[in-house]
Amino acid sequence: MIRLHHRLPLLATVLVLAGCASVSPDGLRGDVAALTQGRTGSPHAALPAAEPAARAKAQQSIEGWLAHPLTQDAAVRIALLNNPGLQARLAALGVADAERVQAITLPNPHLSLGRFANSHEREIERTLAFGLLELITLPWRAERQAERLQIATLQAAQDVVLLAADTRRAWLRAVAAEQVAATHERMVEAAEAGAELARRMVQVGNWSRLRQAREQAALQEARSQHARARLAAATAREELHRRLGLWGAQTQYQLATQLPPLPARALPADGIETTALRERLDVQAARRQLDTQATRQGWSRAGAVFGDIGIAYNRNTSTERDTGHTDVKRGWELELPLPLFDWGGAARTRAQAEVEQTAAQLQDTAVRARSEVRAAWLTYRTALDLARQQHSEVVPLRQFIADETTLRYNGMLASVWDMLAEARNSTQAVANAIEAQRDFWLAETDLQLALTGTSPGALQGLTSGAAASTTPQGH
Repeated sequence: MIRLHHRLPLLATVLVLAGCASVSPDGLRGDVAALTQGRTGSPHAALPAAEPAARAKAQQSIEGWLAHPLTQDAAVRIALLNNPGLQARLAALGVADAERVQAITLPNPHLSLGRFANSHEREIERTLAFGLLELITLPWRAERQAERLQIATLQAAQDVVLLAADTRRAWLRAVAAEQVAATHERMVEAAEAGAELARRMVQVGNWSRLRQAREQAALQEARSQHARARLAAATAREELHRRLGLWGAQTQYQLATQLPPLPARALPADGIETTALRERLDVQAARRQLDTQATRQGWSRAGAVFGDIGIAYNRNTSTERDTGHTDVKRGWELELPLPLFDWGGAARTRAQAEVEQTAAQLQDTAVRARSEVRAAWLTYRTALDLARQQHSEVVPLRQFIADETTLRYNGMLASVWDMLAEARNSTQAVANAIEAQRDFWLAETDLQLALTGTSPGALQGLTSGAAASTTPQGH
């Protein structure tokens, strides 16, 4: 009775664990939403629900957002609700939850029935057996499976954060590309006016054909840039479609006309490494993985040596044919493997190596997080300075030059060609400023991802749109 009294808590724990094992009704979407709260750049973003009624309601919300000019916040909300890849990832998390429940469910016992007869007697054997080690290790297996599911949940949360960041980038590129295409259209109009005026000047004999050819070359170059800008706008819009999971008539939405304005102050660099190590989801997943491997190391050797322990209850009945006398035999059988060849040394070494591997991966993740957040902040700060320079210095200077040229033209101190050339230069400066503003917001997205999300991979960096643009054209 004393021994039974000491074993009751362990038996009760096993039975409670077996009884409490159940699949999450929402497929762990609530846990993922809690982890991604404040990390997607959209405070009202939600994940797709598993119920058909909730999905139908989400589609109605998507149609409502697409009926208005698409903002960055609405794009992120649509992507998280409608992206098929994310839906597949969340469904895989539900599969992992079901596998967890199956792994910690009490194993089914095995029932064996046998009937044997000879000339003197008939024997019936009944055996009820089950694996003893699986029952004993159920609390540890339940804890390990819970750790694994937490790691899978963190990984799914990283996919959500990455999709939100990719959608923000796609929206920024699409809006900027349409703005740049509009500026190139104005440059084509100015070049067409110059080419037409040159043609008329040649007809009346006031200009040489060489000067007309220069204006024609400027027109062809402006048209080429416009075509490339329209192609960039179309491909950027298609990239946004893929992130949003849209096709067909849904792709006929209207984008917002302008990028967000530049912030008044830059984010400080103080404490960014500490924030990244504390908040990043990939760092948290690496810590969880190390805890799981360390816990597993403690019983890996015992599991390798005594993994086939079994216990069975037998009840055999023998009946004599002549007398009808029945003899019943009852008893227990315990099956133990003999560790003659495998003492679990390889399993222990493997578990220790896996712990060391996971510890090194955690350290590598931490080092990468520190480096990425520093590089992201430097890119962010430089992009902000360049964007401010374009908006507050370059564009006003070009506008001043264009206004002065117009005054000189009115006073017959400058030609119409000078005025058209400065108009093209001013328009190009506006295009460069738009690209610099886009580069800043792309860098800001990378910085937020590196701070609280996960590894952004190869940082987007500065696309040097201003440097890649054509040089100002003169007369």
